[in-house]
Amino acid sequence: MTYGHLDLIKRALSIFDEVYVIIAVNAVKQTMFTVAERLDMMKRACSSLGGVVIDSLEGLTVEYAVQKKIRTIIRGLRATSDFDYEFQMALTNRKLSKQVDTVFLMPSENHFYLSSRLIKEIAASKGDISSYVPEFVAKKIYAKLAV
Repeated sequence: MTYGHLDLIKRALSIFDEVYVIIAVNAVKQTMFTVAERLDMMKRACSSLGGVVIDSLEGLTVEYAVQKKIRTIIRGLRATSDFDYEFQMALTNRKLSKQVDTVFLMPSENHFYLSSRLIKEIAASKGDISSYVPEFVAKKIYAKLAV
């Protein structure tokens, strides 16, 4: 949960009346926090934003979208390397459901370079991550790394 994520959520809210923020369960990725912890952090970070629904899913995002009658999936793009993967995913999702489109949003220049991996590396080296994540998230990351 970074300020880059919050930036995209806020900008998506300027386009859509309601935005679903989905915490995906991905067995391939090793996450620092459990799904429950990630849900809690996202809910806390978005608590002042109206029109945000926080949920989790195990399975395909496009299937979740169809089930919830969501017509647009928003994905953030930081660099051309993101685009290759995201473009393939968007085309695959379109093949799985013609009802769902993908919209790509670029992060603001303040958050363009942010990635969860880099933030974890900085924190693991006892660096200051306060300008990248909300204070309560930073505390949770530092606490997790101290274990």
